[in-house]
Amino acid sequence: MKKILLCCSSGMSTSMMVNKMRTVAKENNVPVEVDAVGLDKFSEAVKVYDVILLGPQVKFKLDEFKGIAEKYGKKVAVIDSVIYGQMNGKKALSDAIKLLKS
Repeated sequence: MKKILLCCSSGMSTSMMVNKMRTVAKENNVPVEVDAVGLDKFSEAVKVYDVILLGPQVKFKLDEFKGIAEKYGKKVAVIDSVIYGQMNGKKALSDAIKLLKS
């Protein structure tokens, strides 16, 4: 089972997106685990997740977090602000899966 992590300032706003993504995954029998954490938990969490998506409000951390993630062979991307604003769990999950496969 692949593990997807969403990360934002405190993990609160991404929790809503996590719930949307979990619902879509369950409805479509996609075997993934989706969780959210705040920025302060990234360095530990990156070790156990396969891909990390940042909330658009913390995109300024992308380069730093990519550098950390590369040490573990993990990928990091920013969730598109329109997808995030719409809380489009289907598209966010699709993008995460594409990132896993790339």
